[in-house]
Parts: sequence; structure tokens; C-alpha cells
Amino acid sequence: METRTISPGGVGGSARAPASKSVLQRAIACATLAQGVSHIRGEPLCADALAALGIARDLGAKVRAIEGGIEIEGSPLFGAARLQNRVPLAGEVTQRQKAPHVEDVALAESTPYAENVGLKENPASSREEADSAVHIRARVSSTSRAPLILSCGESGLCMRMFSPIAALLDRPVVLVGSGSLARRPMHMVETALESLGVSCASDRGLQPLHIQGPFLNRYARIDAQGSSQLLTGLLIAMPLLGGSSTLEVENLVSSGYLDLSIEVCARFGVEILRHGIRTFSIKGGQHYRATSFEVEGDWSGAAFLAVAAAIRGAPGGLRIEGLDARSSQPDKAIVEVLRAAGAEVRQSESALEIAQPAQGVLTPFEFDATDCPDIFPPLAAFAGAIAGVSSIRGVHRLLSKESNRASALVSMLENLGAHAEIRDDTMRIHGGTLKGGRIDSHGDHRIAMAAAIAALASESEVSINGAECVSKSWPGFFEVLDSIRVD
Repeated sequence: METRTISPGGVGGSARAPASKSVLQRAIACATLAQGVSHIRGEPLCADALAALGIARDLGAKVRAIEGGIEIEGSPLFGAARLQNRVPLAGEVTQRQKAPHVEDVALAESTPYAENVGLKENPASSREEADSAVHIRARVSSTSRAPLILSCGESGLCMRMFSPIAALLDRPVVLVGSGSLARRPMHMVETALESLGVSCASDRGLQPLHIQGPFLNRYARIDAQGSSQLLTGLLIAMPLLGGSSTLEVENLVSSGYLDLSIEVCARFGVEILRHGIRTFSIKGGQHYRATSFEVEGDWSGAAFLAVAAAIRGAPGGLRIEGLDARSSQPDKAIVEVLRAAGAEVRQSESALEIAQPAQGVLTPFEFDATDCPDIFPPLAAFAGAIAGVSSIRGVHRLLSKESNRASALVSMLENLGAHAEIRDDTMRIHGGTLKGGRIDSHGDHRIAMAAAIAALASESEVSINGAECVSKSWPGFFEVLDSIRVD
């Protein structure tokens, strides 16, 4: 376990936002379904993106590293021409082989993908993974055709997005996860796919997911309470069906991410129509076309740097490049909060400049983060550094992330000397004086990054246990933070 110690201080100069992992994972899925070779440019490749690339390869796509990104040749399983008498895919276990185990389906270091992209073998590292492996073996023994195993790592988006894609196949597929993903709810995937005629079984609402397709085009009403990630998978998969489909969505959250999905699909030549907030029309018989794709910067990650500049910006502030002002990413709302609290914010088409207030001090704020829960952690750090009481709504969206982020954030703030309390769906943060201390990341990348930003405004240094977890979304985060530090 890695411990990082961050000292108080300011930030300034310029930095580049990392590639959006939300966009990158969607592009990987579309490229896997596309006919031809796609070039996807965006760095760094975080752990969640590597998980998506591993799934692409296991589904039959060819993955190669290129300068500044990756090259993906779409899988023949989803193309116009299906391969006959093919050899087993990576991750596929034949009846003559031993029953699958989680480490059996990890990519070997000798594969071109592992060499070029950097994914190493990831043996089971927890009791949850071992339990999952036992469950998989039991299911394999009961079927006449061994399943294709897709390892999602710790990526909730991978598991929920690739489930409908896996359901396009006329064969059993098992999606497995590791680490914190073993505890994240998947019952919505099971319920939705069953309503579409797909056989889908979970382990009491948790992974692994056992899927047997294919599903048929039809009208579907989906309850999206808690996550829009499954809907992204349905929107990506349904254009490949033989007929047209309609999705009606109830209890939709994070609506902007569905606009993002539609935009990525359009870049690969597939049209999805949205009618208002709840209804989506998907014409069947479409084909994804290979393309060159530039991944936009990640507003979720950039929010941490933006908050750092607002609370401890050097004269001239900080410029964050690579951020599309027209992006559909919901976390772009960080700009709204910074301005409301009094920070100096200037936004161009591709960059964001942030500085401390020219006059006066930052003021407490109120914000509803229900549709953008990933900026809740940087906002909590922001509130902890501002004298007074700030309120952030949307606590229920934090309960099933890589950690229980609600309790993790309260613990972080209390350990640093602030006071936080949760009332109903709102976290109230009494900020102003952060003293420093030792923080447990709880294996959650956004908690680790929030603690690092809070450290800048603390009276003494902050040590973060488990800091390596930032690789899930932003490898090199601490190095970037070091590069913009000023005395």
C-alpha cells in the first residue's frame, strides 16, 4: 500500500486534463463493434480503460498501442461476416479445459496487448474474487457450452455497459469483477435484461453476471434509479438488432452521460434519437463504422485541479487545458460552483482558467450533485477550506461507489479538523480550518484525490494511505499535482 504525503501550498501555471475515461470506455465499446480499424487518441490509459480494452480483446477485437492512444480492429463477432469454425477467443474456456477461475481469464504478459498497452496478469486478490470463481465453476458445469468470461476489473461502467453488448451474442457470457466492484449493485442489469428476454443471473444482486442472449428488439421500460450506465450499454447494443427499438426510462439520473453516449455512437456512424428526457428511439440494422477519435478531457478529474486553484491559486491562477466547453459531461457543473463561491473563472472553448477571488474571500455554497456525483469529493474538499457552512445534495449517489463515499468523505473532513454531517440527502460541511493529518483512501481514487487537494489548504501535511488507487481514473495525478506546485 502506497502512502503519499502532501504539504500545504499553492498551485499555478498550466496542466492538461486527462482523457475522459467515460468517453474513452464508450469509444472502446463502439470500436469493438465497428467494422474496420479505429484509432482512438487519449492519454493516460487508466485502469478502467485498460479493463475495457481487455474486454474488447476477449470479444475478438485486435488491440494495439499507437502513439498517443490505441488502435482497435473491430470484432468479427459483431460484423457483417461471422467467422466460421473459429478458434477459442481469449477468455473462452473449452469443455476440454479446466473450469475457469478469475486469474485464468486475465491477459498473459506475453500477449501483444499486455506488452503494448501495459495490462499485467491480475490474479484473484480477495475473498470476493475467490467466491466469484467458485460460482462461475458451478455455472459452467451446468451448461453444454462453456461461457466466454469477461473480466471488468473494478470498473462499474464496464460491467453495466458491456452486459447488453454481451447479450447480443447467442452464447453464454459471464462478467466478473474484482476489488470494490464485487460489492457494487448489479440487480438493475439483471432486471432490465430479463425484461428484454435475456437470461441474466447475478449473485443476489452482485457480480458475477451470467448472461445468455441474444435479446430481441422490442419496446422496453427501464428503471434507471441509481445509475445510467446500463442504459449506455443498451443504447450502444440496440442499433445492431434486426429491428427498431424504443426505450422508456424512469427515474433517470446523470442524464448528460446518455447524451455523451449518443454523441460517441454518432462518431462511429450510428444514430440514436432522444425525445425529451425519457424516450429513446433506436433504428435497428445499423452498423458501427471505424473512425479516428480524439478523446476529450475529463471534467471529473479536472475538477480537483480547479478546486485547488480556487483555494490556493498562485497569482495568475491555473490554466487547465483540454476541456471542451460544449461537453455533455455532467461534471462540467464544477464551473457553476466555483463561480458561486466567488472564484475567478474564465472559460474558452478548450481551456479553463481559475484563480482565487480578486477581492474578498471564498463564500459557502449550496449545490445539488445528484446528476454529477463524481464532483462531490472535490466539492467536499472545497467546502472544508471555506469558512462557514456549505451544503451538497445527492448523498444517496455516493453509497455504492468504490467506497461508501458519504462516510469516507465525512471521515476525511473530520480527521482534517472540519465538521461534516449528513441530514437526509444533504451533506453539511462546516469548513474554514483544516489542520492536516492521516487519511485512509478506502481504495477510492476520488477520496485520495480529494484528500490531496484538502492538504493544500491545511495547516500541516496530509498523509494519504492507499494513494495508488488514483490509477483507476488518473495515473500520474500526483505527478501532475507536483508539476503545478508553487512556493
